[in-house]
Amino acid sequence: MSLAASTNPLKIYKMTQIGKSSAKRSQPSYFMSILGVSLVLFILGLLGWIVINANKLGQYFKENVEVRVYLRENINEKDSVTLVQYIANKPYVKEYEYITKEMARAKFLADGNEDWKNILDVNPLPASIDFKLRNQYVHADSLAAIKADLMQNIGVNDVQYPQSLVSNLNENVRKISLILLIIAIVLCVVVIVLIDNTIKLAMFSNRFLIKTMQMVGATRGFISKPMDLRAVINGTISGLIALAGILVLVVFAEKQLPELRAMRDITWLTLLGIGIVVLGILISLLSTHRSVVKYLKMKLDELY
Repeated sequence: MSLAASTNPLKIYKMTQIGKSSAKRSQPSYFMSILGVSLVLFILGLLGWIVINANKLGQYFKENVEVRVYLRENINEKDSVTLVQYIANKPYVKEYEYITKEMARAKFLADGNEDWKNILDVNPLPASIDFKLRNQYVHADSLAAIKADLMQNIGVNDVQYPQSLVSNLNENVRKISLILLIIAIVLCVVVIVLIDNTIKLAMFSNRFLIKTMQMVGATRGFISKPMDLRAVINGTISGLIALAGILVLVVFAEKQLPELRAMRDITWLTLLGIGIVVLGILISLLSTHRSVVKYLKMKLDELY
């Protein structure tokens, strides 16, 4: 015997009326669902933006670590040019500058030091090649290998770099990255749970409508398809609203701190925006479909 035949006609009529009333009330529920999902995605996107800037900031500090290669006093011009080209062609060099003895003296005096001309007849400051590293090479092991390689050159007198700064910098970047990763994982779990509960609450008002459609013979696919489509639309709207809020915040922050504009990474910001919209769509779709299937499997009396 079918479900429709075994059910009290009065109860079916009552279900139909409740279903119609639920359909009329579904729009406000969708609105609150979109608003709630948007706020949660905005918080997640804000954390993503902070993570991106933290990585860029760490990269910025690493790429400002300077290595100085001091040349021997008796090196001739040809050998110094050859050494400069040798260093310039290395993959770990981001930018370099050749500092002559006179340029070193000018920098020495510009730092507020007294001129030694009254005491010394010659310039004691050596010429040097100063270069900054690419961030992936700013590690103690890499710098030690770089120093060992350069010291083999006959024209090099010494190679110096801030060893303690490199160690502390890498340690701090590692700690900050770990903390942000833990926060991101926890927040992702919270976001998924909050969005799932928000969608379930929105679908709760449609439970009688879902059951009524099933009782009059509608298939599961026929019932779930429009609601799944609506979930995709709502998820897209939520993601776009969250993305717009993040962009407004980014523009405001960059106006207050112009230094942030120099660290802006369009590629990562684009990926973040796409990820927020896709996440909003996926969670909304999965939560909606699960709720529809749940109410379809429930018995009539369990809906009250």
